[in-house]
Amino acid sequence: MHKISFLRQLATQLSLTLIGLFVMLPIWGMARLAFDGSLKGRPTEFRFLPKTWSFDALMQVLDRPYQSVDFQVLLKNSLLVSAGAALIAILLGMSLAYAFARFRFPGRQSGLFALLLTAVLPPVAFMTPLYIILSLLHIRTTLMALVITYAAFAMPFCIWNMRAAFQSIPKEIEEAAFLDGAGDFTSFVFITLPLALPSIAVAGLIAFLMAYSEFTLGWLFVEKAETLTLAMAIYAMVQTQYSGGAQPWSYLGSLAVIMSIPVVIIFLIFQRTLLERMMFGNAE
Repeated sequence: MHKISFLRQLATQLSLTLIGLFVMLPIWGMARLAFDGSLKGRPTEFRFLPKTWSFDALMQVLDRPYQSVDFQVLLKNSLLVSAGAALIAILLGMSLAYAFARFRFPGRQSGLFALLLTAVLPPVAFMTPLYIILSLLHIRTTLMALVITYAAFAMPFCIWNMRAAFQSIPKEIEEAAFLDGAGDFTSFVFITLPLALPSIAVAGLIAFLMAYSEFTLGWLFVEKAETLTLAMAIYAMVQTQYSGGAQPWSYLGSLAVIMSIPVVIIFLIFQRTLLERMMFGNAE
């Protein structure tokens, strides 16, 4: 076994500590804002602990965080839009990813390049065509418009991720199923799909997070407060604060902390499932 020198181990630990502090300090700062009852406006100094502990901002956010819209409405909109976008991106992208991974057909390389180009283009480049298309369909101001938009942006990444997962599965496993009388669909559902579930779950999780945290495109389609999401509400609160609003910054910290809770829960659930699949999936 290769032994790591003391200096190298010390440098590694210090580097990891600095990275951990870089990640955790902003999160802790936001949590401190959420429970600081002394804030009446913009914070002017950094504190590790709140000057006055208070849950008033948290309770206010759980009631009506933005104008007259209830928190339950914002949370429901965010979860519906994010889960819907992730589900559509996975279901529609799965068949395309499998086709790119297993079959050879004219235009295959061009299609892969087009998907990659779509993934790297800025979202603002698609605002005008999306606005026109969704307006013609008469769904621009609905939550369905957000679902379709976010799914379209998440699909290229999902396809590339799932394509790599399908390519890593040996063809011999599918060929053995063909010899036993299974067709293409049966082999895909019962053989290939279970083995690729970890990568599919990762793609779905990232697609969910992309839709859950996006707010710039949403303002193009949303016209009513009842169709706002949590990310849009946070952005609106930030704009209000910088424009001289009287709302304490503790409200912003509280909403950010509450918004992160579903993401943390979903990630913990997926993390355990992914580790079990990766460690014991082949043994099954």
